[in-house]
Amino acid sequence: QVQLVESGGGLVQPGGSLRLSCAASGFTLDYYAIVWFRQAPGKEREGVGCISSSDGSTYYADSVKGRFTISRDNAKNTGYLQMNSLKPEDTAVYYCAADWGASAAPGFDGRTMDYWGKGTLVTVSS
Repeated sequence: QVQLVESGGGLVQPGGSLRLSCAASGFTLDYYAIVWFRQAPGKEREGVGCISSSDGSTYYADSVKGRFTISRDNAKNTGYLQMNSLKPEDTAVYYCAADWGASAAPGFDGRTMDYWGKGTLVTVSS
């Protein structure tokens, strides 16, 4: 069965850190860009960033640049989103998605994704 499963969400205080994982099964992530999205309550979904399928290059939304880092471990068929210096406005459900052969570039969040996870909730609050 083909699926993406996010994990690692939870409650964290402002200024804290979390690392989300995105584990793939039923297919090989190697040939896919890994894209992270988030959706806050009452807001539209927004792209957080992505990592390319080819050279591991990354691209981030301005709202998270310098605080979030996306990585991948193809041997584990898993992607990661390291989130530091978290702010209350980072509270959202975070989703990972897989995009065949895509590069990390502006517009990454406007493409049609091949696979989606079901999301994991991140709450930043004191």
